[in-house]
Amino acid sequence: MQTILWLARKSIINTFLKEKRWIVYFGLPLVGVLLSMVLYSNSSGMALRVGIVNGDGNQAITQDAIRFVEGLNQVEVTLTDDSALRADIAAGKLDSGLVFAEGFADSLRNGQPAALDLVSVKGAQVTAYVKAMLEGYLGNVTAIGKETEGDPAAFDSLYAEYAKQSYKITAETVKDTSKMKDMTYQSIGFLITFMLFSAINMSELILKEKENRTFLRILSSPVSARAYVVSNVLVSFIVLFLQIIVTLFLMRSVFHVDSGIPYGQMIAILLLFSLASIGLSLMIVAIARSSQAAGGLSNLIITPTCLLSGCFFPMDIMPDAVRKISNFFPQHWLLDSINKLQRGDGFGSIGLNLAILFAFAAAFAIIAIYRFSRNNDTRLFV
Repeated sequence: MQTILWLARKSIINTFLKEKRWIVYFGLPLVGVLLSMVLYSNSSGMALRVGIVNGDGNQAITQDAIRFVEGLNQVEVTLTDDSALRADIAAGKLDSGLVFAEGFADSLRNGQPAALDLVSVKGAQVTAYVKAMLEGYLGNVTAIGKETEGDPAAFDSLYAEYAKQSYKITAETVKDTSKMKDMTYQSIGFLITFMLFSAINMSELILKEKENRTFLRILSSPVSARAYVVSNVLVSFIVLFLQIIVTLFLMRSVFHVDSGIPYGQMIAILLLFSLASIGLSLMIVAIARSSQAAGGLSNLIITPTCLLSGCFFPMDIMPDAVRKISNFFPQHWLLDSINKLQRGDGFGSIGLNLAILFAFAAAFAIIAIYRFSRNNDTRLFV
């Protein structure tokens, strides 16, 4: 045990004596956090710009509907015409458009409302709010039209009573945490990518020291090959642990990114993933016959799997086929655990995810041990 600790101490000192290693291990995750903040800093919080075209003239019902939209929170209304509306939406001056066609008020009077014409190049994420609120309002007017069965006098009487009703509404603003959660997800995605590369860099030291004959000189002493490899694993775990602690500390205390997850749980999940990272790195080192080959193999494995697992952008925008493929990568199960905890699920709900991460770590370690034992060039590692 003392030999393992001595080797680990030696490796840590040699590792952190080089300034470049500080940048790789702690600077790059910080860049990932900053990039996530840039990507999501303007993703929400702005008022929705809605252009309205009134093709129904001065109908009271239509005018009331326009005033209802104007009264919605976080909505800026601009009255315009059809050609200007579509030009402004295409130019990005408006987020969406609402067209009240001729005869819209009459359709409500008859209890058969005309379909709302909502225009947007950004899809339902922009039009859904206005559409839902307006349909609720117009549904009440439609109910009056159905009840009066086409009797104009009866409709006008009931609508006048409905329009002058005063309702006491209590509004409470709820803080939108979706942007912070998106930042956390993307920051963790970048972090685990750099964790994988950091683990590879640490494990490559085995090949590099073998290539420059340092490994053979170490083995000529009372140090065994097994103790040497265990010390390398211990150093890798310490480096990844420091990487996790520093990144989460900066996210919380410096950049004020609230993940919505207790940091004890976050650290526990990331530490389990670090074991899978170390296992993968040892497997790559066991397969590769040189440090250059290990570097190329790590790029071939890590970058595509991180891409398919959603480390660089949310999994929601990926097709179902890609999501199914991502189930075979440990990064997916870590990010899925983050998503579940952010939704408010208990820590026990991710038990299967944690078991799968542990299984990945064990599988990688078993393959590495097998390859080391079967490879004549590296049989001294076990």
